[in-house]
Amino acid sequence: MLTHQLHITNSLSRKKEKFESIVPGRVGMYVCGPTVYGHPHLGHARPYITFDVFYRYLTHLGYKVRYVRNITDVGHLENDADSGEDKIAKKARLEQLEPMEIVELYTQKFHEAMHLLNNLPVNIEPRASGHIIEQIEMIKSIIANGWAYESKGSVYFDVVNYSKTHDYGKLSGRVIDELIAGAGNERRELEGQAEKRNPADFALWKKAAPEHIMRWPSPWGDGFPGWHIECSAMSTKYLGETFDIHGGGMDLLFPHHESEVAQSKGACGKAPVRYWMHNNMITINGQKMGKSLGNFINLEEFFTGSHKLLEQAYSPMTIRFFILQAHYRSPVDFSNEGLKAAEKGLSRLMNAAQTLRRLTSGASSTSDIPSLQKACYEAMDDDLNTAITLSHLFECARIINSVHAGTETITAADLELLKNFFTEFVFSILGLKEESVGGGSDIDALLQMILKVRTDAKANKDFSTSDKIRDELAAIGFKIKDEKSGTSWTRE
Repeated sequence: MLTHQLHITNSLSRKKEKFESIVPGRVGMYVCGPTVYGHPHLGHARPYITFDVFYRYLTHLGYKVRYVRNITDVGHLENDADSGEDKIAKKARLEQLEPMEIVELYTQKFHEAMHLLNNLPVNIEPRASGHIIEQIEMIKSIIANGWAYESKGSVYFDVVNYSKTHDYGKLSGRVIDELIAGAGNERRELEGQAEKRNPADFALWKKAAPEHIMRWPSPWGDGFPGWHIECSAMSTKYLGETFDIHGGGMDLLFPHHESEVAQSKGACGKAPVRYWMHNNMITINGQKMGKSLGNFINLEEFFTGSHKLLEQAYSPMTIRFFILQAHYRSPVDFSNEGLKAAEKGLSRLMNAAQTLRRLTSGASSTSDIPSLQKACYEAMDDDLNTAITLSHLFECARIINSVHAGTETITAADLELLKNFFTEFVFSILGLKEESVGGGSDIDALLQMILKVRTDAKANKDFSTSDKIRDELAAIGFKIKDEKSGTSWTRE
């Protein structure tokens, strides 16, 4: 399977590049995880579904993947830079809980949502608070190499000095002179700004104020790590000084990922990542969805339909399908119409998968099944294009329905091929799954038993019972179809 010519868009070069792992057959992938101070929302679902599919596809191609995704439980301040209150500490104060109670509560909520979305567990999930020593050691190396300085108990990365010999801003496309000018226009009264040599410098370590609960001892006094240093330290620990893939949302390009590059080069003297991958945003009326903007809909609200913007509840697989029907680098705007269309598309694939199990072969094939399989792989190899992949799977669904209706035929060999790759792409690679109604895991067996009772009723000319079973099943979303080959059902 490793003969595939997989290409991905590298944010660093802004080009689509052939993927070649550092160690043949092995991939190291780091994806920025959540800051756990609230319920996961639709904006969180997109990167983790995107990179779950990438993880699944790399594994399908035969790679041994080490997938690392962190939990940020300290150091992420309100304005995503160096001022304001720690987001978790603030939530703890508002809810009158200990910060680590907040962390445990929302980490559990995050894991529950990832499970419902059918995302596979990552290989390693380090927490920032569990890697304070590694962060301190990396900061010490950056200082020793001349790229950072201590000021009043805090430590700052010297962006101006670093930029004299390095390309700070290359990943995000920012121009250093503009960054310095822009930072200089900020209010100097912001917490910590007066401590910096230049407003564009960013914190590696922050001195803790007396009231700050989350604090650790360091060579510079009691404090806590900056947001950016966490990912540099944890990715280096588990994947090495240079690894294959770093993923995350486009909103993290600057300052987070740009600062990661500078920190890692400052500590280790080399670029940390070969391929940077960024998914685009989920928007509402064209504006990014996020907690800081207050315009988010959390996933639990989607699943229950309890948010005022929702016309109905949407299942986890509908959310997954909604995200996968767009290329990961394209923006996706929330709408009830889009979600309802995704619900119908998902149902079409799931019904086709059920029908596929009952198909019988013929003497010839009226469709080119091997070409469809090839097209699915080509779409995934072309920068993980799940949207095009789904279009090919819908063509498979059309063929399945036509063969079932008797308007097309398929040979035994092509039928076996179709069963194998359609199932593999829908369930194993894209990570979709059939969702049970009412929580039952044996829904198919239960329906078959009910339909047998109906068949027996018809055989005994008890059409009243037969029609009653059909109508009541239809009322809860199951369409019953009587055919020459027997009775079948689909989920509406």
